Amino acid sequence: MTEDGEDGPLHHSCEAPGKGDSIANDSSKLNTSIVDVKSTNGHKDDLRLRNTREGISPYQPRPPLLPRLSKSSKSISLEETVRTRRLRNSQESLSDPAETGSSTDSLKEDETVVAPSGFVIQGTAAVRNERDPSARPHSAVPTGSPAFRDRGSSLSDYERRPRSQQSDLTVQQWRAAKVRLSPVQPTGPLPALEKSFASATLRAANRIDRDCLDYAMPAREKLGERLHRNLSDSRLLENMGSDSASVNSMRSTYSVLSPIRPQDMRNRSFMEGSVLGSGALLGAEELDRLFPDRRVGIYIATWNMQGEKGLPVNLDDLLLPTDSEFAQDFYVIGVQEGCPDRREWETRLQESLGPYYVMLYAASHGVLYLTVFVRRDLIWFCSEAEHATVTTRIISQIKTKGAVGIAFTFFGTSFLFVTSHFTSGDAKVYERILDYNKIVEALALPKGLPDTNPYRSTPSDVTTRFDQVFWFGDFNFRLDKDRSEVEAIISSTVGGDMSPLLEHDQLSKEMKEGSIFKGFQEASIHFLPTYKFDIGRDVYDTTSKQRTPSYTDRILFRSRQANDIKTLMYTSCSNIKTSDHRPVIGVFQVKLRPGRDNIPLCAGQFDRSLYLEGIRRRRITREIKTKEAMKNQSSTICTIS
Repeated sequence: MTEDGEDGPLHHSCEAPGKGDSIANDSSKLNTSIVDVKSTNGHKDDLRLRNTREGISPYQPRPPLLPRLSKSSKSISLEETVRTRRLRNSQESLSDPAETGSSTDSLKEDETVVAPSGFVIQGTAAVRNERDPSARPHSAVPTGSPAFRDRGSSLSDYERRPRSQQSDLTVQQWRAAKVRLSPVQPTGPLPALEKSFASATLRAANRIDRDCLDYAMPAREKLGERLHRNLSDSRLLENMGSDSASVNSMRSTYSVLSPIRPQDMRNRSFMEGSVLGSGALLGAEELDRLFPDRRVGIYIATWNMQGEKGLPVNLDDLLLPTDSEFAQDFYVIGVQEGCPDRREWETRLQESLGPYYVMLYAASHGVLYLTVFVRRDLIWFCSEAEHATVTTRIISQIKTKGAVGIAFTFFGTSFLFVTSHFTSGDAKVYERILDYNKIVEALALPKGLPDTNPYRSTPSDVTTRFDQVFWFGDFNFRLDKDRSEVEAIISSTVGGDMSPLLEHDQLSKEMKEGSIFKGFQEASIHFLPTYKFDIGRDVYDTTSKQRTPSYTDRILFRSRQANDIKTLMYTSCSNIKTSDHRPVIGVFQVKLRPGRDNIPLCAGQFDRSLYLEGIRRRRITREIKTKEAMKNQSSTICTIS
């Protein structure tokens, strides 16, 4: 540059500060004048001297200074103060790389380059400046500019001033309402991903905690502990071993349900098609996953209600005995001489069992009611249910005696549940045998369900056409003994040994002779006779008839394979006293076998209206009990005080 070219911008830039600094016009004193300029940063002064010696002018255009508030700042209007504040904030935000940078820039290291022109340049701007020093980058920030000199301080010029020079309270409240957040920096390197078929956003969202990495568990069994896993899951892990993140992600998202490959979904049909036990919904894999021991729990209750309109206040003693540790998978309840309102009875059952169970099917024959409840997560493995009825009266319109049966298939095991009411009378044993024979011949089941073992079925006996059969009800078989002798035996029994009474039981004698219930078994009886009691009392019949106590209410069972049914409990419910009969309950474990996909499934159908009504009543009952408890507690406190 020429001397004249330097004088022009020299005089113009010296007038800009306006702080009384005198600079000589002689060019020989230029370096001394630059050193005498007031600055709070010594490093910046040295940088200016170095740039001047290299022939580069240090005086570049600077942004205009912000106006200072005079002593009469109180007279400034609120609108002008807000406008001034917004201008300062906009200039600071545009010059702040932490605020103007993108979200991805926050993950990069902050590389600061000092360009030869005296500007601080971020990132790739320094490379552009090395190619063309005369070009000014967009991200350059003048280091000597007064407007950006105090970026390291958290207080602005306005806030450093005395309180007397600041604006009124309204401006301070507006300024305090603005919150500025500092940029967030990563605490460490991000985890590497093995496969790139999912976006980075999805993989970051599916990150798994160490507590959920149960797929990393070695596939071995510990002592006394069995590891049950679906075989399809093992094949899935083998094929997806190179992508542990995706497997863990699916396992964490679906902590209970096992992941399923699309290939498995192509090869299996949930409704029909496959006739093999492997790979089917009702096959061995699903059965072992839900029932590792291949045994299902069944709860059966039979009760002659004597046609009473009033139901017990609480059915928990009937369905949920206190001596049972766990609830069962199926609840089957048979009633003889049921209450007039059958729907009310079913609603009370649903209310007692709660939301964990749904009613799979219900059927009736006059005052004979039969209801089947199943755990709601097992209903998908049940077939369509069918029912049939038989009357044993001469006049078919009278439906007080007879039988009703419900049949269905669970996985590959077919079930038949029959409740019946035989002819009454102490000496009518032959009539009761006739009732049985008529029922086994006339009960038309199954209708549409496939026979799981047709080679062992006979057309004259319905009980031979199913794998597992439970027959229960009021069979009306009596004890062939006088009442006084029966009471004497009862009083002399020790430890629940009822074998002296059962020696006189009509049903036990006929079963041993093979004239009734062929192939059926009964668990050992360790409870008192269930008939006949005075209503509301634990005393046998005190009326003029003086009925002999008898085991009229029974639960019998049979199976195609030996030892398929195991009895866990067989007793009576002595707490329910609204009838002259005591209910009899039995808990059984039944062997299951894999099924085929040609079984017509119920597809999750159940009585939804009954379910909702039962849950609603359950909620109301709970609220009533809570209010009563609070009321009793408050009354007790008042009494003590």
